[in-house]
Amino acid sequence: MSVQPQVKPPFSRTDTKQSEAESGSYPPVEGFLMALGGHTQGVGRTNEAGSAADFLPEERSLSALKEAAAGCRGCRLWEIGTQTVFGEGTETSRLMLVGEQPGDQEDRAGRPFVGPAGRLLDQALEEAGIDRADTYVTNAVKHFKWQARGKRRIHQKPSWAETAACQPWLEAELQVVQPQVLVLLGAVAAQSLLGRQFRVTQNRRQLVESDLAPAVTATIHPSAILRGDPERRKEELAAFVGDLRFAAALI
Repeated sequence: MSVQPQVKPPFSRTDTKQSEAESGSYPPVEGFLMALGGHTQGVGRTNEAGSAADFLPEERSLSALKEAAAGCRGCRLWEIGTQTVFGEGTETSRLMLVGEQPGDQEDRAGRPFVGPAGRLLDQALEEAGIDRADTYVTNAVKHFKWQARGKRRIHQKPSWAETAACQPWLEAELQVVQPQVLVLLGAVAAQSLLGRQFRVTQNRRQLVESDLAPAVTATIHPSAILRGDPERRKEELAAFVGDLRFAAALI
């Protein structure tokens, strides 16, 4: 039987602050006070006049974009992030997954979704019958925003201005990959592309009318499962796997 998903009305992006927190493992940070000049509050305030658009290369390929993104200064998050964490996958990937921002382990490794949330995503993809090697994974924001707490780097939600400043990279990735199915993981990713009024919890396992890709859908970020009630983790994971199976059926 063919899948007959419900298509939601289109959404428009609006310049409004939004967030989706992510948790993970936070190993000790050496020299963080020196790196931040002693500041532990208000880390990474964005220069709202900046944008990644100023750093986009003329060549539109994943390799050219990744190389150019390494030198992006479109917002102030580059000052506290170890490195730009660009997307990972091939230009022929039919399924594209977009999260919020890299976490502590992603910031250190320079690769998306390799921390606790990434490992849970890998498990869910496997249970859904999706090979991660066949997907393109990236984030709406390419630098890790964090706040020093003791000797740990604690995830901080990116502001709307920071998300908007980074959006040209995500739009360029979409242009190059041209996925058949786009899956938005969590509120930051979904609202950055579909508008502030979009609610993931109200639109899970639904098709959203959009010109971003032939099929666009949204679900929770895997970090939400890790942050949630441990007694409901198995149930939440099963629902997340179901959302990914819904996306796989659209390919």
